[in-house]
Parts: sequence; structure tokens; C-alpha cells
Amino acid sequence: MSATVAAPPEAFNFARHILETNAGRPDKVAFVDDDGTLTYGQLDERVRRFAAALKDAGVKREERVLVLMLDSCDWPVAFLGAILAGAIPVAVNTLLTADDYAYMLEHARAQAAIVSGALKPALKAALTRSDHEVHKVVVSRPTQPLEFGEIEFDAFLDRHAPLARPARTHADHPAFWLYSSGSTGRPKGTVHSHANPYWTAELYGKAILNLGEDDVCFSAAKLFFAYGLGNALTFPLSAGATVLLMGERPTPDAVFRRWRGEVGGVKPTVFFGAPTGFAGMLAAPGLPSRDEVALRLVSSAGEALPAEIGERFKRHFGVDIVDGIGSTEMLHIFISNRPDKVRYGTTGWPVPGYAIELRGEGGASVPDGEPGDLYIHGPSAALMYWGNRDKTRETFQGGWTKAGDKYIRNADGSLTYAGRSDDMLKVSGVYVSPFEVEATIVQHPAVLEAAVIGVPDAEGLTKTKAFVVLRPGEQIDEAQLKAFVKERLAPYKYPRVIAFVAELPKTATGKIQRFKLRDMERDRA
Repeated sequence: MSATVAAPPEAFNFARHILETNAGRPDKVAFVDDDGTLTYGQLDERVRRFAAALKDAGVKREERVLVLMLDSCDWPVAFLGAILAGAIPVAVNTLLTADDYAYMLEHARAQAAIVSGALKPALKAALTRSDHEVHKVVVSRPTQPLEFGEIEFDAFLDRHAPLARPARTHADHPAFWLYSSGSTGRPKGTVHSHANPYWTAELYGKAILNLGEDDVCFSAAKLFFAYGLGNALTFPLSAGATVLLMGERPTPDAVFRRWRGEVGGVKPTVFFGAPTGFAGMLAAPGLPSRDEVALRLVSSAGEALPAEIGERFKRHFGVDIVDGIGSTEMLHIFISNRPDKVRYGTTGWPVPGYAIELRGEGGASVPDGEPGDLYIHGPSAALMYWGNRDKTRETFQGGWTKAGDKYIRNADGSLTYAGRSDDMLKVSGVYVSPFEVEATIVQHPAVLEAAVIGVPDAEGLTKTKAFVVLRPGEQIDEAQLKAFVKERLAPYKYPRVIAFVAELPKTATGKIQRFKLRDMERDRA
């Protein structure tokens, strides 16, 4: 805990805190999306109306509300409104499958679901596959006629006066969930308290990034990510800034149009991205000139930033990329470079308020220059994984959180990423389980077995590669097998490269030796 940051009071509701922080700027624009703007005064009223409507719909304290929404001005209304009412919003990835959503509905026992019209088919399919009954479905910006039992988002709000008395919650009470992927099994429901977003805003958004009310923040990472939630809600709203939201995919062209102020009429001063996105933008046609943008600060997280990408970006725009690392379990960034102190090739230094330890196999600290498992101690750690005691104990250990990453401490105290402690892959800033991809590939009748690893591309970024052994006499090409996987998994999980091999390296007991495949790829490079 930082000695310079006061802890929130014991009686604390994060949504109420955000509304009261901005009560003195009712006419200032809080959010801009493709369809319009939302001032802080309008945000206050709509959040309170949503909270009242949710309570009237029968959603009780600490019951879960699934939030399956594209980034728009309705997203923060639903998220903060649920928190204000004492309910628990469960923000979920918009790129998943109906089977994933069916699991999350059942796992969270969600009593209501808030869904963007464009995503309603996936939710509808999930509801038909699940035995769990959701009592209220609220549709934001419908794209087709509503069905029985559904209600449009604005109509849901307009039926109720703003909630006068927010739920009396404690700083340590559960406030919201985010799902975190694991190396095996289903995603884990990561439970965060009301105090956790307060700490990330104070210790990182203000103290490191120095965000202020004159900033316009724009995040390529969506609000359902822990990274995006801080970038586009927690941090800017804690500082009274303006947020530019984008519902579409963050393609280079989509980002460039917003950098130039062509959407929403505002130019971002702060941009939050990921290394894969920066590499794509630097290589894309139409890259804006330095004079076309208003960027004063650029942040990166999600995967290690190759030094060459940061240096190229700085040469073009005159602005450093401030790289850091966070996690769903810690809610946001706990190791970071600084706007005035960037060492490319490293993730930077511990954020004040967080303690870092690098431990060896026996649990003892490792000396500088040697890789160790990363452990973090800080006030924004999640409370638990819902309904998963074993994983909770494995990750949250006596005040320390095990990250699952390996790091090396340098002589100047900075830290350099040294890979994962397990076989999880970070692809375009999102965790991908090689086991899940392998299990899907082998469902194809032509496939005997498969192994998936991460390989660096020309920019030094991780991409998935599958090594596949076909059954005798069977044939299938790379494009067909990729299409097969895409039909069964979220789009970002399919292998970018497939190599057909006669056999896979294995131990004497038959276990696949992925490290040999990784060594083979390194030798080939």
C-alpha cells in the first residue's frame, strides 16, 4: 500500500464514488461513441436509473448480471448501475462462443443479462443450451425486433426514477467479476472488490500516467478486459477526463480515423494499445503523421513490447510507448515504464504501492540476472476465483499473487519478461490455452494428434503454430483445418500456422515434449 494514497473508507461503493467525484462537472462530456455523447450529468442520471430498474426487476444484492456488450455509452451505464445497486456485473468477452456464454451464465448464476443487439444471437443460443434461467434480458441498440421477455435498454431506464440511495457496500465487498483464462479447464470467475478499481486508479492512472480532466482517453483494448476497464472507465472517470469508445474491431484504419478526430469530433490525447496492434499500425498504409494527432501519452500492455516497435513508434510520433504488465487477478498494471523514464526491452519498474518478488523453484528469491516466478503484493488483488478453491489457493498465497510469468531483474531494478511459467500463450494480448486448441484440432476425423506452441513473428510477437499428425491415408490442407478450428473456438484462438509432421517428440511415457518443438523453431530461425 502506498503511504501517499489514502485508503477508501470502510463504507464504500465504487460507482457512488465515481458519480460523486464528478458531481461538479455535469456538463462535461464523459463518453463519446459512434452514435453520440454522454455528459457526466447524464451519466449520473442514467446510472441511477439503471440501478433502480435492476432492483425493480428483482435483482438482489450480490446477484450477478451478465454484461455482454460492445463498447458504447451504454456499457458504463450498465456496469456502474449494477454496482450502485449492489448487484455484481460480470463483464464478458464479446468474441467467445455460445458454449462459453452458456457456461458463464450457469457458473455466475446470472439473474439478468445486458446484451448489445449485434450480440443477441450468441446470447440467445447460449440461453437455449443452458439449464439456467435468466429472468431479465435488456438489449442495447437492438438490430432486430425484440422477443418475448426482452426490453430495450432506454425503455428499461425510462420506467424508473433515479435511485436515491445507493446500496450500502463495504470496500472489501464483491463489486464485479472478470473471467480469466487458465492453462486447463474453463475460464475462472475472478471476483474484485469495490476498493480494487479505486487503488488501480490512484496508484497507476493518477500517480504514473498523470491523467487529468483535460485528457481524452482512447483504448484499443475493450472494456471487458481488465486492461480496457481501467483505461476507458476507471482511470479517466477518476480524473474527470473524456473517453472515446469504439464498438468495432481496433483495425489500424479504425484507430487512425479516431486519432485524426474523424469520429466523435475529438482527438485522443492518451491511447492504450498492445504490441500486436502497434506493429500492425506501423506497417499499415495511411499511418498518420505526427502533426495529425494529439497524442501526449501512449500505453502498452497485454504482451511484452519488442524494443524495435517502441523505438519506431517514438521516431515517427515523438512519443514513447509506456510498456507495463498487469493481470486480471491484479486488475491492472503493477510493473511499468514511466512517461519520463522508458527503457525499451524491459517492462519497467514496480509501480509504487506494489511489491514484487522473483522466486525460484524452492520459493527463495533469485539473484539479479536469473529468471524467477513473478509474485505481486498489492491492494488491488482479486478476492478469489468463484467456486474454485484449489486455483484460488494456488494463485493467491498469503497476500501474494502468483502471476504465472517468469521475469529477470536487471541491475537498475527494471524487470524483463522471460516467458510463461506454464504453457499458456499470450497472442495479441489475450491468453490462449494450447491444450484447448489441440483438443479442438484432434476432433477432426483426419487428425491423429496435435501440439500447439507459440512462435515469434517478424516483429518478435507471439503467434500460435500447430504441429499436426494425420491419420494414415487421410489428407487435409492447412486452410481446411484452420476453418474447422474457427467454427469451434473463438476466432482469436485458431493457429496462425499449421505444419503437418510425421510424428511429435514425446517422452518415454508418451507425453508430448513441446519444448523440443520450441527448440526446433528457434534453431530454424
